Amino acid sequence: MNHQNTQNLFILIAAYNESKVIFSVLERLESVHFQSFITKNVVVVNDCSTDETQTELLRYQAQNPDANLHFLTHIVNLGQGAALQTACDYALLNGADLVVHFDADGQHDANQINDMLQPILQKKANVVLGSRFLKEEDRHAVPKSRQMVLQMAIFVNQIFTGIRLTDAHNGFRAMDRTAAQKIKITENRMAHATEILALIKT
Repeated sequence: MNHQNTQNLFILIAAYNESKVIFSVLERLESVHFQSFITKNVVVVNDCSTDETQTELLRYQAQNPDANLHFLTHIVNLGQGAALQTACDYALLNGADLVVHFDADGQHDANQINDMLQPILQKKANVVLGSRFLKEEDRHAVPKSRQMVLQMAIFVNQIFTGIRLTDAHNGFRAMDRTAAQKIKITENRMAHATEILALIKT
């Protein structure tokens, strides 16, 4: 398989009051090994957290001076959508070829990023969306009440975007530079998840 000499991967994290977990999330991301032609960068946007998130980010940076970490700060809380767009704009300005959205709360498996990237690297897709419910055991781990809410969200998303997913509220996404340039998030808060799907559809 032929690739460009280097593919600049930027993992984007929107963080708001995640001081208890952000250090470990960054540790797990740092431990993931990618193919030799991929250069990994991690961009964290601290969305005006009121806890010790910024302190934890600086502590991690001090302990890992060689990691390709980029910390940005919103001086006003703008919401996850806005934080992801800030991170994406920064990544594109700094030469991103591949972009991954990754949650700050530790719910995503960093080791799955490699799998997410494969269809993009193989030129089979511009965007890959993660799902927490592809495996039977994962579905059974979700409370029935939560499953009902998610099923309704899946239905609503399909109506508004024409895309049917198995997980409507999963923030684990991968995309190439072309897609990242076209997906401009204007919904600052949680409505951005549906907006992204609508933009993918177009």
